[in-house]
Amino acid sequence: MNLDDSASRGYDYVYNVYQVSSSFSIRPTIRPMLTMRTRYALKALTVLAATGSSKPVLIGELAEREAIPRKFLEAILRELKQHGLLTAQRGRGGGYALRLKPEEITLASVIRALDGPIAPVPCLSRTAYRKCDECKDERTCGVKLVLKDLYDATAQVLEGTTLADLARRTQQAEGQTSHAFAYSI
Repeated sequence: MNLDDSASRGYDYVYNVYQVSSSFSIRPTIRPMLTMRTRYALKALTVLAATGSSKPVLIGELAEREAIPRKFLEAILRELKQHGLLTAQRGRGGGYALRLKPEEITLASVIRALDGPIAPVPCLSRTAYRKCDECKDERTCGVKLVLKDLYDATAQVLEGTTLADLARRTQQAEGQTSHAFAYSI
């Protein structure tokens, strides 16, 4: 199919870097590795993991500490609760807490809960596999073979990194930053 055929049907094709629209304009699209929603979720979950207890943390406290819009954070935390990652307690002393230990929640599970599969192409997905429409033979597809290396490396890091690891690394980085400002002349 050429662009003329797709334009006459009014389809939009989105690729990683460019979007080709039915009006024949080619414009770059920016597709972040992680959505803003997932980045905010990871920031909030890092705070919850760092508390080291199952004591609930108020949404307002999380929003202020991490500079996340409160309404957006509320929606994110509700979704994480629906996926079984958080518990919520209403009323005085209420808030959100991790349902599992921080050592049991991987970054991959958070990303999948909010953004879906982490595979760059559907034929590599562990959770939402489907054959790519344009692929004639998956065994010999060069794109799949190269992206498999990327996916394997990414999945290894995301599956092997927990919220406890993220909290620990954040605390270490904060400690290094605070020492840099402790000296004066």
